[in-house]
Amino acid sequence: MGKIKIGIVKEGKTPTDKRVPLTPKKCVEALEKFPEMEIVVQSSDVRSFADAEYAELGIPVQQDLHDCDILLGVKEVPVDLLIPNKTYFFFSHTIKKQPQNARLLRAILDKNITLVDYETLKTPQGQRVVAFGRYAGIVGAYNGMLTYGKKWKLFNLKPAYLCHEMEDMQEEFFKVKLPPVKIAVTGGGRVASGAMEVLDKMGIKKVSVFDYLYKQFTEPVYAQLHSGDYNMRPDVEVWDSPDFYTNPHLYKSTFRKFTRVTDLLLACAYWHPNAPKLFTEEEARQPDFRINTIADITCDVNGSIPTTKRSTTIQEPAFDYNPDTGELEPAYSRPENITVMAVDNLPCELPRNASRDFGRHLIDNVFPHLFNGDAEGMLERGTIARAGKLTPRYSYLQEYADGATTGKQKQKVA
Repeated sequence: MGKIKIGIVKEGKTPTDKRVPLTPKKCVEALEKFPEMEIVVQSSDVRSFADAEYAELGIPVQQDLHDCDILLGVKEVPVDLLIPNKTYFFFSHTIKKQPQNARLLRAILDKNITLVDYETLKTPQGQRVVAFGRYAGIVGAYNGMLTYGKKWKLFNLKPAYLCHEMEDMQEEFFKVKLPPVKIAVTGGGRVASGAMEVLDKMGIKKVSVFDYLYKQFTEPVYAQLHSGDYNMRPDVEVWDSPDFYTNPHLYKSTFRKFTRVTDLLLACAYWHPNAPKLFTEEEARQPDFRINTIADITCDVNGSIPTTKRSTTIQEPAFDYNPDTGELEPAYSRPENITVMAVDNLPCELPRNASRDFGRHLIDNVFPHLFNGDAEGMLERGTIARAGKLTPRYSYLQEYADGATTGKQKQKVA
């Protein structure tokens, strides 16, 4: 097999994303590990690693990527920047038929592009192999603390996006001084792990779910809640995780018991649209509903957290939900409101650290398959389009892609 030339594209999406698939040092490591690989970087004035940082380590920086075999990005590549007949890896946000990206998928088919989506790269057991989840959890938990501190005028943390690296952010941790509040972390994946990493480093004690529910503490504590802690199937006594993921529509939420004791909720659990919401807006109006601050780190608008009626931006990360009216108000309007942090691109706030983590996944979990003939079929399973057609696994997207040519797709979402 000949050399594979990889080009790292300049991110073209607005708002600008400063992350990169491979940092300068990870480029060097990849080249050492895979001698049959070449890497070039498209010049960019937006990424968190400057052109000079790549050039200093001998990675060629160039404007034109037409001579590359594979192009790596992070976010969606704008339609007018797509180079025909190439193989692209990026987060396309098309597999759930996201309306804003139908035109992108149509263009990929028209331009004969092979699209591999990071989100669809999984082990045979279905585990994702590349993701920014850990950093979503880290920044999300930090933002949750920042929001809680601001709401109750307890402390002021420097926003994560103003920190150059994670080390700068960690220097803020000592400011966190909390009364004996209870913090709930939902989920068991990378996002929840990242969130708990922050709570642990802030010195907040982890307790069991039973103690969290039934004991009083003289210090702030947190508990990690798994799906079985707050969902039940009325006709089945024993919790069965595989059944919950197969039949989420048969379950009911039992999260109500946690809303009576929780002050701050860090929502890190993956949520299926057919699964029950954690609580209802009606429940949020009850006098014993105690949650007053929510960091919706997974950020499903109108998803598992019914108060997340819109996503927020890095610059303006929070809003208030008025439980009496169900309306949204400016953040910190009144203490009785529930203050919600719902930034949907959290890893962008620590782009250098998040990029290092991401590059690690690519080198360990993806690049080997480029050179072993894709022995496990992972790249094949992750390929959405090839040679102007959708692959069989993603043929369900045909109507979605075709709808974009007429412009109907645009009107539907307007």
